[in-house]
Amino acid sequence: MNARSEPAEAGPDAPARPPLVRELLLVAGLFLVYKFGRRLATGHTAEAFRNAHHVWGWERVLRLPDEGTVQDLLLHGDALIHVANTYYAAVHFPATLAFLVWLYLRRPAHYVWARRVLAAVTGAALVLHLLFPLAPPRMLGATGLLDTARVFGPSVYGPPRTDSLSNQFAAMPSLHFGWALMLAIGLIVATRTRWRWLWLLHPLVTLLVIVGTANHYWLDVIVAAALLGLALAVPRVPRRPGCALPRRRPELRRRSPAERPELVGAGR
Repeated sequence: MNARSEPAEAGPDAPARPPLVRELLLVAGLFLVYKFGRRLATGHTAEAFRNAHHVWGWERVLRLPDEGTVQDLLLHGDALIHVANTYYAAVHFPATLAFLVWLYLRRPAHYVWARRVLAAVTGAALVLHLLFPLAPPRMLGATGLLDTARVFGPSVYGPPRTDSLSNQFAAMPSLHFGWALMLAIGLIVATRTRWRWLWLLHPLVTLLVIVGTANHYWLDVIVAAALLGLALAVPRVPRRPGCALPRRRPELRRRSPAERPELVGAGR
């Protein structure tokens, strides 16, 4: 993207950019509420593993692809699986933050829309984490999957019993995928370059990574996509820059005889 192909919104009809301090406090507050809420869901180990067995069984009934097939592809080389683990650990938050910052600076209306959608998806995910704690497939022996981050590194998680920074029993829905998909949708809607559809590679790569590293089930991805679809259906999507609304043509009406101009010299 460049300044020539992606002009910033300008002009009297451009929406005002929200106050920066308010937005920083709002985003930080939402993040803290989410982190605190995830901590509330910890301690449900037995229930999380019961739910994991249920999810694994449901996937077999629904004949969803085996997560092991994706993991086998990543395990063809140590370098590939290391890249996948790094992508899982290092891309999720920075990419979402960069997405919001770019929208804030270049597309204020799209920023407000995207922030509301992300907040709605994250809030719904928190509720599901509280109601349906779920152990990821890397913890479930029945899956036969490898904890690739622990074996090959890098890993963002410690032992579940001593991990005080994250809730590892919050696999459903996958916010890694939900946020990645929203990033792609948001940039496709907010830009008009012919290459904007390539942003869909981000959620696609994220999907392969979270499944191949045994951090999420297919159903975690499906539920995340469904929640995002519901969140997108509520707020109005801002107009893409450069797509002006069509002007109304002036109405034509027949003039009355009194309004018709007289021709000088007519009738002579």
